[in-house]
Amino acid sequence: MSTEIVQLVEQAGPYLTSAVSAYGAAVWTRAENAVVEGTADLGRRILQLVWRRRDEQGQAELEATVQDAAEAPGDDDAAAALRQQLKRALRDDAELRAELTRMLPAPAETVTVTASGERSIAAKIIGTAVTGDNTTMKP
Repeated sequence: MSTEIVQLVEQAGPYLTSAVSAYGAAVWTRAENAVVEGTADLGRRILQLVWRRRDEQGQAELEATVQDAAEAPGDDDAAAALRQQLKRALRDDAELRAELTRMLPAPAETVTVTASGERSIAAKIIGTAVTGDNTTMKP
């Protein structure tokens, strides 16, 4: 399985869980709702996108998985089954992968900064930093 699919599923997972928590099995019929948190609404749109691209059997499987997740909101296995459905759909459909990539917000940049030793400074962006004893700064 491609890294791209794994990353998309990891990124979309919280949106799916939020949608199922907010809408339950009604995720298929609910219209966009500005009152509902944006995360849940994006998850609803992702689920509907995947559902529309599947055949009757695939739609029934996805509906059953959403129903299971809605009935057990804290169940990690139910959430994992939902992510697995998304993974399967993405694996089989390059156009769906592209559309989902456009829907999801860009992943946040991860930065690791390490400082080691006495008077060390660790920063991603820094203007002026001074460490040490009796340091004088000149303009």
